[in-house]
Amino acid sequence: MTFNIADLVEHAVDVVPERIAAICGERRVTYAQLEERANRLAHHLADRGVRPGSHVGIYSRNSIEAVETMIAAYKLRAVAINVNYRYVAGELRYIFEDADLVALVHERRTAAMVAQARTNQLEHVIAVDDGSDVPFDGEEYEQALAQGAPERDFPERSGQDTYILYTGGTTGHPKGVLWHQEDVWRVLGGGIDFLSGERIEDEWQQANTGLQYSLVRFPIPPLIHGATQWATFQSLFSGGTVVLVPQFDAHDVWRTIEKHRAQVILLVGDAMARPMIEALDEGAYDTSSVVAIASTAALFSPSVKEQYLAALPNVVITDSIGSSEAGFSGLGVVQKGLLNSGGPRVKIDGDNLVINDDNQPVAAGEVGRLARGGHIPFGYYKDEVKTRALFTEVDGKRYVVPGDLARVEDDGTVTLLGRGNMCVNTGGEKVFPEEVEGALKSHPDVFDALVIGIPDDRFGQRVAALVQPRPGQSPSLSSLDVHARTTIAGYKVPRSLWLVDEVKRSPSGKPDYVWAQAYARDNEPTETVTITAGMTRL
Repeated sequence: MTFNIADLVEHAVDVVPERIAAICGERRVTYAQLEERANRLAHHLADRGVRPGSHVGIYSRNSIEAVETMIAAYKLRAVAINVNYRYVAGELRYIFEDADLVALVHERRTAAMVAQARTNQLEHVIAVDDGSDVPFDGEEYEQALAQGAPERDFPERSGQDTYILYTGGTTGHPKGVLWHQEDVWRVLGGGIDFLSGERIEDEWQQANTGLQYSLVRFPIPPLIHGATQWATFQSLFSGGTVVLVPQFDAHDVWRTIEKHRAQVILLVGDAMARPMIEALDEGAYDTSSVVAIASTAALFSPSVKEQYLAALPNVVITDSIGSSEAGFSGLGVVQKGLLNSGGPRVKIDGDNLVINDDNQPVAAGEVGRLARGGHIPFGYYKDEVKTRALFTEVDGKRYVVPGDLARVEDDGTVTLLGRGNMCVNTGGEKVFPEEVEGALKSHPDVFDALVIGIPDDRFGQRVAALVQPRPGQSPSLSSLDVHARTTIAGYKVPRSLWLVDEVKRSPSGKPDYVWAQAYARDNEPTETVTITAGMTRL
């Protein structure tokens, strides 16, 4: 059996060739059309020197061309590299060099930055027509396809072929996480059922489900995000239709759902969920096609979950945890009365543990590091030091430990608390930003918030918040304090406050704590209080 991304897509092509595979804006392609275009691009890239193991960058917003480029690379046993479409020249140069790109597909509008950042190793560049008239140095995408042969005549592939996912770099430089394709398919692509834990052993099983039913999936985040890549792949593996949008607009999301009768919606926490639910309140949109909404990879706060449960009572709403280094780790169904503060509360699968510093499982009520065994990556690209730090052994079994802290609850579920390097240590007490952010964002005057630790002479660190108010509002530190204390302990509430025009997040909605720390360092707080010896912190 060959559990390989290109093979799994090709199986679906052979089963349902005339079905719509992908929709983006006004464009749509069938499985047969997607196959022919990806074959043509693959042959073109091969003619330009792309070989098995070569790295092909994709610097683009969501588009059918981006999907075609990923598939074309995997057909050749090359590796598709996700490049953040917001990167400017300096950041691009870092990725081009770190990822050793030999070819790049990009939107024409970014041609000047590509030219400025281009390395000697990056020999072949292809520009996708996006309606702009920016001059570019390379080949035009449709012309490149016209030069390539349409046949599927590629060498045999392997489940051991490489997949690389570059992290967002919100807490440092982006890193390329190395996976074997079968391993990442098991944990993100449906190779192990997310709900039942059942393993797929027949490489045609996903494709054959397309004969029985066809889901319309709508992953909203950008394809630079692993969750959207794998929602797209899983749809293509199973003969479904994937809907994409080039950029996020809350009202446009609901119009897209209505137009294409989308059934399964994927979003990333409050950054998308909050403006979407408010847009739904403002507009009369038809949501009758929606059967499930899934949030992953960022805080989906309790107050926003309540809004979804009220507005969409017949829709299954789930919260899941995972990472570039661990893939999918656990899923929880959102229910009224079971909402908790902080990060997602989920049932982890059997390959996950929460371990202490001695690499032993923690008991209920204790906090430890989330660890995953079984199908795991094999390291970071070109970084042996970080690779060694990524893995550990528990009772002789190898686990990947990305740095996420979690608490084991009395019922065996796990609450994700966030990355350990973001934890605030104030007077010996650990404060997890996501828990405080959830409390702040339930305040009626708060639209978004990030929580960080800043230096404090007495307690080492103090809790600080950067808050984006709702239009026309200006919440005070005291009002946030009173409100937050209804759900979290006093020592967790912010002591310094910055009101900002916009909380910066990655295109996928993940918090940018590097920006938050820099902003707090460079700007005087809107309000602050001095923590004195006699002040109650409970």
